[in-house]
This record gives sequence, C-alpha cells and structure tokens, in this order.
Amino acid sequence: MKITDVRVRKLSDEGKMRGIVSVTFDDAFVVHDIKIIEGQSGLFIAMPSRKINETEFRDIAHPINSEMRSELQDKILEAYEVAKERAEAEEEESMAKEPAVD
Repeated sequence: MKITDVRVRKLSDEGKMRGIVSVTFDDAFVVHDIKIIEGQSGLFIAMPSRKINETEFRDIAHPINSEMRSELQDKILEAYEVAKERAEAEEEESMAKEPAVD
C-alpha cells in the first residue's frame, strides 16, 4: 500500500496541535483527521480516534506495524513543513503588498 497524497487541511500555532491532514493510499482510500502534535521531543502524528468513555479514546484507523507508522509520519511531517513554509511565504508576500502606514 502506497501513500499517494498528503493534504494539509489546517495549520495552527495555538496549543499543541500544529495541523490536521488527510492521507490517500493507492489513489483509492483516504483517512481524514490525522493530527500533527507538538510533543516534548518534537512533532508526531495522532491517528483519528473516537471517545470511548470519559477518559479513553480509541483509534479509528492506525498502522499495524512500526515501518508503516514511520513512513506515514515521515510523509505527513514532510508535507506539513512544505505547507508551513508556503503559508509563511504567503504571509510575508501579503504584508509586503500592504501600503505603509505613516
């Protein structure tokens, strides 16, 4: 199964969540709402989950082995960095276009 598309749907600077992505596999199957989280040792991904009770959550979809998790996380974080750089460049460009205030 190959990852054929990663779409960063949301970027955030607030809290620990840095983004939300959708990943397409084999141009035929998509998983939405994978979160990019800022942890103590860097960024990691959190798979979509459902609340079981007051304190427990269970993943709805997740990789079965560490190789797939690693590949998935690497591709997602790569797409996140590209989207973040693009957003920063667009912000700088829009600020450069604004007229100077005296």
